[in-house]
Amino acid sequence: MRSIWNGAISFGLVSIPVKLVNATESHSISFRQIHAEDNGRIRYRKVCELDDREVSTAEIGKGYEDADGTVIPITDEDLAHLPIPTTRTIEIVAFVPADRIDPLQMGTVYYLAVGAAPAAKPYTLLREALKRGNKVAVAKYALRGRERLGMLRVVGDALTMHGLLWPDEVRAPEGVAPDEKVTVRAKELDLADALMDTLGDVDLDDLHDEYRAALEEVIAAKAAGEALPETPEPETGGKVLDLMAALENSVRAARASRGDAKAPEKGAPEKKAPEKGTAARKAAERKTAEKKVTEKKAAEKKAAGKKAAERKPPVRKAAQRSAQKTAAQEERKSGRKPPAKKAAPRKTPA
Repeated sequence: MRSIWNGAISFGLVSIPVKLVNATESHSISFRQIHAEDNGRIRYRKVCELDDREVSTAEIGKGYEDADGTVIPITDEDLAHLPIPTTRTIEIVAFVPADRIDPLQMGTVYYLAVGAAPAAKPYTLLREALKRGNKVAVAKYALRGRERLGMLRVVGDALTMHGLLWPDEVRAPEGVAPDEKVTVRAKELDLADALMDTLGDVDLDDLHDEYRAALEEVIAAKAAGEALPETPEPETGGKVLDLMAALENSVRAARASRGDAKAPEKGAPEKKAPEKGTAARKAAERKTAEKKVTEKKAAEKKAAGKKAAERKPPVRKAAQRSAQKTAAQEERKSGRKPPAKKAAPRKTPA
């Protein structure tokens, strides 16, 4: 990768020679301006106003126009004499937690490559210090004619630098949020949570530029003289009158796209999907609970049977009483009186 800037990171009294390399690239399709009648290229020519002639890039320099219209030429040599230390140095001014940096300030990102072999040790030292402290470095540097703010952080085994806007370059969000007071119901928040859970997480590597792919398809069809692909009909939207219904339909559609057709009941919050990796644990817990309930029921049944057995009279005594009752009934029917019991013989005193 071609470097766009050579300098050094100033880390206290430590100097780390580095090269600045673009970390991103654009894959967007660019168009040329053409004359619609004959497809001729439209070009912009750089013309000197005084000479009224076109000039080449090598003849073009930089100049500052004063308030009275006077132009003061500025050369690269003049810029090299700027009275600041960041002309060829990324000067680290602080180390802060990453959440201290507002994402609104982040801009272009660069890789910081080692500029020379001796820089490997201090480069690795700074990288490991940022890792262990779980921090990022705030730095100043000069690039393309102006001093800029940057944030150094670790990505893999490399140091990267995000260009940052100065705090006063970020506009306040005045007039952006709605002025009227809006009340959001708990059920609406529950459905919004259900929708977020249903949509779930995503691997950013799986996302791609569908617009660019469709544009390439149109260009290929046009070049081959074939019919252009059909544009899908847009979904009928319109004004949302019932927010609850819209949320319910959104959850239903999201679940259907993932193969789960079950939709939330109207007006009821959607149950959140279980976290990944807990299904086996919950099944084991449920099985253990069912086993405990079964054992408890068996113990209760055994105890109840034991109590019933204790209350039941012995079989022999019950049979004797039943036989005596039957004999008494037969004697009453025959009119006979039961024989009187013999009195026990009295004992005579000696």
